[in-house]
Amino acid sequence: RAMALAVRRSAVSLRRSSRGTRRRHVVKVSSSSSSSSSSSSSSAPRGMTKDFELNRWNNFEDIWRAPTSQQVNASSEAASDAKVISVVGFGSLLSERSATSTFSTVSRFRLGKVKNYKRIFSHVAPIFLERGIAKVETKEMASLSVEQGSESDSIVVTLFDINVEDVPAFIAREEEYRFMAVQPYSMDGVRDENFHVMCLCSSDEDFIKNYGEEKYYERYSKYEIGRVWDDSLLPCPVYLRHCVLAAEKMGKEAYDSFLDHTYLADRQTSIRQYLSDKPEILTELPPAHLSERYGG
Repeated sequence: RAMALAVRRSAVSLRRSSRGTRRRHVVKVSSSSSSSSSSSSSSAPRGMTKDFELNRWNNFEDIWRAPTSQQVNASSEAASDAKVISVVGFGSLLSERSATSTFSTVSRFRLGKVKNYKRIFSHVAPIFLERGIAKVETKEMASLSVEQGSESDSIVVTLFDINVEDVPAFIAREEEYRFMAVQPYSMDGVRDENFHVMCLCSSDEDFIKNYGEEKYYERYSKYEIGRVWDDSLLPCPVYLRHCVLAAEKMGKEAYDSFLDHTYLADRQTSIRQYLSDKPEILTELPPAHLSERYGG
């Protein structure tokens, strides 16, 4: 009870510190973004060539686009007005099996690269707490996000398309993140013409601005979590193992990228270094009922 009270006070403090900045971020949408198009080009704001933050309240409409002709031909259920968006997978979504079990339709699943970003284990994922795989006592309960890095930073990721009907559930599932529109590169170095959504690091203050103090309190207090985004966290072992296995299945470049360009919350210790000190993480199996979900 004392811990729950402390969490509630923390939420109140966070809410007060964010007063005066409660306006939600809205990306201006060009008039052409909502029109139907038969091409596969992105409907991002006209002339936009730099990464920009997506608006969660309009279901990422800024990057909706028509499916390719190949996607239409491959789907017997594709409507004439169907829309898709492209997604960057950098953690569990390195696994095609995870992607297809998460979204109703996944197409064009492939490897790619995102430049100027790095992966960080620095926040608590509610699903780890709900599934009982977070080690709260040792703070081994962190999930992955990406954050902006330097020009030398580059991560190998997966790229794929989903139907826009999947977007609301996607946003609800990943509510603790900010959402960035980025243009990744192929493994051959060709920049993709379409913007892709990528889950970016955020903060407790932003969560409260987006969803309110009560939801923040209800989401985390029962697990005695003081802060969601916390630089003292360590990776959730079951999740880390899953990501490493998924990256390994995608080939050497994806595997090495995950080990060498993914970091603890200290932004210094790579996952390769961390696993050299804790190799048992890779040999400890997940709970039997989660073996397929977290099997790489």
